[in-house]
Amino acid sequence: MQSTPTSVVFTNKARCRDCYRCLRACPVKAIRMKDGQAYVVEDRCIACGTCVRECPQGAKTIRVDVEKAQALLKTNAPVAASVAPSFAAAFTPAQQKRLPSALRRLGFAFIAETAVGAYHVAQRTAELAQTKTGPLICTACPAVVNLVRRYMPELTGALAEVVSPMVAHARGLKARLAPGAAVVFIGPCAAKKLEAQQVANAGVDCVLTFEELKAWLQREQIDLLGLEESGFDETPGPDAQFFPVSGGLAKTAQLATDLLDEEMVSVHGPLDVMQVLQTVAKGSARMLVDPLLCPQGCINGPAIGCDTTIFQRRGDVLKYARSRPRTDHLPPADNLDLRTRFTPQPVTPDVKVTEEKIREVLVRTGKSSIEDQLNCGACGYDSCREKAIAVICGMAEEEMCMPTMRRLAEQRGDKIIESSPNGIVMLNEQLEILSMNPAFRRMFLCTDALFGKRIHHLMDPEPFEQLVAGKARLVRELVRHDNYGLICREIYYRLDQEKQYVGLFTDITDSQNNSKKYHDLKAGSIAQAQQLLENQMNLAQTITLQLGESTAQCEELARRLMELAEEK
Repeated sequence: MQSTPTSVVFTNKARCRDCYRCLRACPVKAIRMKDGQAYVVEDRCIACGTCVRECPQGAKTIRVDVEKAQALLKTNAPVAASVAPSFAAAFTPAQQKRLPSALRRLGFAFIAETAVGAYHVAQRTAELAQTKTGPLICTACPAVVNLVRRYMPELTGALAEVVSPMVAHARGLKARLAPGAAVVFIGPCAAKKLEAQQVANAGVDCVLTFEELKAWLQREQIDLLGLEESGFDETPGPDAQFFPVSGGLAKTAQLATDLLDEEMVSVHGPLDVMQVLQTVAKGSARMLVDPLLCPQGCINGPAIGCDTTIFQRRGDVLKYARSRPRTDHLPPADNLDLRTRFTPQPVTPDVKVTEEKIREVLVRTGKSSIEDQLNCGACGYDSCREKAIAVICGMAEEEMCMPTMRRLAEQRGDKIIESSPNGIVMLNEQLEILSMNPAFRRMFLCTDALFGKRIHHLMDPEPFEQLVAGKARLVRELVRHDNYGLICREIYYRLDQEKQYVGLFTDITDSQNNSKKYHDLKAGSIAQAQQLLENQMNLAQTITLQLGESTAQCEELARRLMELAEEK
């Protein structure tokens, strides 16, 4: 899972949000999901940079090679800058006129447009098209070349054995400049970094993106608009600046581009490129395919480094191309080696995928029947079957199925609500009953016949009315419902997004009654104790009084007896 020094695209784990957007966008599904993180798998990646362009959180980034370029500039050998023709989309017209000056300020000894190499590549491709009997796929886009070699290896033989404009220009520069000269390519493309590593004798010593260049200029405090205007050190051939837009190669080579011409197809964007290649794979006859993987071409490269619309960028490139002087004095290409060979590098699964394993995954994810297989694409895969295969291969997680997870969550939520001892009712903005659980039905002696009826049929709606009026977001009350013999602790709250209102009723009747009985018993006991005390006090007084009277009577009886005795 760890990226190597040769990796082109990296994942910033802190920014990855488990949204599957990069997986949905990746034309070859070279994204491994693990623990909610999306990782780029290097040996599956075609370095198109689509994930970089599509990630809304900036979690996918392209390798930065500015330090490598700076190291080249510190040597005694001259360093040339090969600037991709799409620079007209990345810089304003005023900046375009000063870009060569900025590059010279950084230390580059020779500044040229890659369109010089593009012109030679277009001419060589046109020559091959005249002699090729079967389909011919142009190889200017390295992402397309990677796609064919890894995922459609049967089409490798249809690839035009011509280097890309970047490699052609680098080889030409090194042939013309001083021995030991280095070449730094600057463009909008991530795949160019991988191409420079893969192509033998590419002649490209370092690849920078326009974003890297802009950040470098900013760190060096070089303001383009504050520099003098200057030009490039060589001029491309006619129409070569059209190369970064769809159909640019055909225009540069002066090939037929009639929409009705079945032998010439200019195509851009992952989906259309894949469909054209699939058509070729089915056995097309003579056909020249000019594919660019980025939508609208290189002007929409993942590191173009500008926020203008794609159509504005296209207009800027066309305007720049039409404004440039035409020349017939081009660097000779007679001795320039434009040949290359492509070998298949098919991507093979790490484990054996069987129908039994696929069925097991489908069953575990609730896709046991065809009807259960929604094929919604929310997980990033086009079908539930493809996702199951990815799970088997360790590229995806079973929990990625959002409809299934949502259904399970809803089922769990429904079970919790249905089994809750608390009464739960849900209302709309008109305070009409949308749903209620069994506990609510028991507490308020109602049935499903009340669905769609207003809550005031059951109780005072005033707490709900507070929520609807915006007077409160949460209401807590202790309410006695004498009609139902209930005492409830009640909570009312609003579901903002759904514009619904929920009432939660906890029956505390027994506890309240028990509490009342306790207080009544306590009060009665105290009254009884007081009464008993009073009775005891009265009894004591009576006894005392009676004892006093008895004593007096005894004394009187004794006195009489003594008197009688004396009389005798």
